[in-house]
Amino acid sequence: MPIITLTTDLGTKDHYVSILKATIIRELGDANIVDISHNIPPFDLRHAAFVLKNSYKEFPQNSIHIIGVNAEYSNEQSHLIVYADNHYFIAADNGIFSLILDVKPDKIVELNLSQKTDNENFPTKDVFARAACHIARGGTMDVIGHEISKYNTERSNIEAIVDSQNNVIKGIVMHIDNYGNAITNIKQDLFKKIAKGRNYSIHIGQKEHYSIKKLSSKFNEVPLGEALAIFITTGLLTVALNQGSAAALMGISLNDIIRIEFHD
Repeated sequence: MPIITLTTDLGTKDHYVSILKATIIRELGDANIVDISHNIPPFDLRHAAFVLKNSYKEFPQNSIHIIGVNAEYSNEQSHLIVYADNHYFIAADNGIFSLILDVKPDKIVELNLSQKTDNENFPTKDVFARAACHIARGGTMDVIGHEISKYNTERSNIEAIVDSQNNVIKGIVMHIDNYGNAITNIKQDLFKKIAKGRNYSIHIGQKEHYSIKKLSSKFNEVPLGEALAIFITTGLLTVALNQGSAAALMGISLNDIIRIEFHD
C-alpha cells in the first residue's frame, strides 16, 4: 500500500488533522499515513514547499503527498494531482508545485471530484484525501480528473547567483528551522563548482556583520555558542550556532542576503 503523506498548516491543537486522517481511514482502512508537518505557518506556501521538497525523496517511489496549505478552490485556483519524479502530489494550483519540483512533471490532472458534503471550505479533507485514496487503491489519475498541460508557475524558487568573474556567490535565507539555523538556497554542488579549492569567506548578519572562514562537517566542531557554516543533508548551506540560535544572535531573517567571497 503506497504511503500517503500530509503537509498542512492545520496545526495540532485543534480537531482538523484528526478528521482529515479519519476521512482517509474511512476510505482506505489499511492506509499508511505519515505526517510530514502540520506546523506550517498559515498560508505560507514557501515554507510548505521547502519542507516537502527536502523530504519527499526519502519516501518510496509512488508515495502520495497531500499538501493542505491555501487549498480552497476558486475560479483562479483549481485542484490538481501531479505525477513527477516518481511521486504523486495533490494540492491547489496556487504556485506550490513550481516551488517543490525541479523536474518536468510526467502528468498533470485537474481534479473533478464532486464533494460529498455542501461544505467547501476543507478541500484537503473532502477532495485531496479522496483523490489520494483513489490513487493508493491503484486507480488512475484520469478517472478523477482531466489532463492539462501546465500548472501555475507564478511562484518559483529563487536560485543563488554567481558574479561574472566567479568570485562571489550570492544567495538568500530560505528557511529558519526550529533550532534557529538559517538555511540558504546555496547548494553544495554550486559551491564546489565555483570554489575550485580557493579560500573563501561567508558573510551574513544584520545586527552585526558576521564572517565565517571555513565550513564545518559537524555542528560540534566549534565551541559552544560559536557560529559555523555547514552543508546539511539536503545539500544546502546553513549558518548555525553550536547549541544556540543563529537567527536570534545574528539577527537573521528570511530573505536576508548571504555572500560567499572567494579569494585566490
